[in-house]
Amino acid sequence: GKVLADWIVNEGRAPIDTDITHMRVNRFHDYQNNPDYRAARVSESLGNTYKVGYPDRQLETCRGCLQSPLHDRLEKQGAHFRDVSGWESPAWYNVDGADIPNPPAYTFGRPSWFPYWAAEHRSCREQVALFDMSFMSKFLVQGRDAGKFLNRLSTAQVDGDPNQITYTQWLNEAGYMEADLTIIKQADDKFLVVATDTMQNHVHAHILSRLTTDEHCFVTDMTARYAQINLQGPNSRELLQTLTSRDMNDFDFRHVEDIDIGLARVTCTRITYVGELGYELFVPVEQAALVYDSIISKGKEFGLQHAGLRALGSLRLEKGYRDYGHDMDNTDTLLDCGLGFTCDFDKPGSFIGQEHVERQKMESKERGGLLKRMVNVQVEDPKPMMHHGEVLWRNGERISEIRAASYGHTLGASVGLSMLESSDPITRSWIQTGNWEVEIAETRFACQVSLAPLYDPKNLRIKV
Repeated sequence: GKVLADWIVNEGRAPIDTDITHMRVNRFHDYQNNPDYRAARVSESLGNTYKVGYPDRQLETCRGCLQSPLHDRLEKQGAHFRDVSGWESPAWYNVDGADIPNPPAYTFGRPSWFPYWAAEHRSCREQVALFDMSFMSKFLVQGRDAGKFLNRLSTAQVDGDPNQITYTQWLNEAGYMEADLTIIKQADDKFLVVATDTMQNHVHAHILSRLTTDEHCFVTDMTARYAQINLQGPNSRELLQTLTSRDMNDFDFRHVEDIDIGLARVTCTRITYVGELGYELFVPVEQAALVYDSIISKGKEFGLQHAGLRALGSLRLEKGYRDYGHDMDNTDTLLDCGLGFTCDFDKPGSFIGQEHVERQKMESKERGGLLKRMVNVQVEDPKPMMHHGEVLWRNGERISEIRAASYGHTLGASVGLSMLESSDPITRSWIQTGNWEVEIAETRFACQVSLAPLYDPKNLRIKV
């Protein structure tokens, strides 16, 4: 009741004291209004209310509503699918056809498919991995005012040179987080906005609610129009080079260009969400199978392995990459989340919420540090598993909880992100002088806490 009241009083702006990313009305899609869908999913959801909330528990009704154009091919590779905002997306791959029930036995410990997950993770760090990310939200924004409009929404400069991809945040008028996304500038009047699956309708609504009648700008949801195939890992450049006439040796980080792959044309971006050299390929759905088959035909000699969302999660958390709706939400500011580097305070005009960011930055400087700050956490003992919600302790006192976690197969222990809050400025020295523990299943384990990423903090592997 209070949340709804705050929502009304704030004229539709999200409350700043309650995470509502999982309860926005605009999270629903049209097909979910079908009578058969409602009857099956509502009954199952109510039945799960008092069940144990195991990690990786999957909803079993209404499956197969949305499928990638690569679905059948991935199924033949042993994909174990999970529901991702209605899409069937691989969580991991049963590559040798082992007799593992579907769904597998739920546990808070290491699951039966742990070795498959570990192998996928390591393939990305050591060779090259293929991720099907077709479920990502994609919006084409066009018009003579498109660049100016998106620059107003975005903390970063997204209207610079064409053929660049930019990581940015969108804030609301109070300076709190609304979206975490990338924007591709294809031309002066043509942009592609890419956001996480869970925020598809929210991002669309955020755009439409701030677009004025004076702005020459048109928005089209292209989510189902393009497949997205990500090639990530140190061998990704060499693999891609065997597939295209484009010289990939001078394809710089953040560059975007349409390239040939066999008989197809794809939009290739050099970017990563796992902390390795890598590329994201946006492929028209009618050519997705053709491109996939071309990649597979050359992949073996480069050690290519399919990887699912569990590997994506463990890879990104070793690197400390954020995910809005999971470890960031509407109660956080950009500086709380350690994303101040995305701000361009000097670009033409200003971005929504800029004055609040500048005020918090000034207050932090006067105080000697932020009072709320996101940190990376790594358990020292390699055995326990973190998932989320574990309590973090400093000097024998509870200070926060783990917002998102996974097992870092490269680091050899569980890793996660936590948002610290303190009455004292949270500085590097304040962190380094603390005695840190994380409570997992009523047992406290010593842990490492860091503002910098635990894996490749200098980004040496990304920009090779």
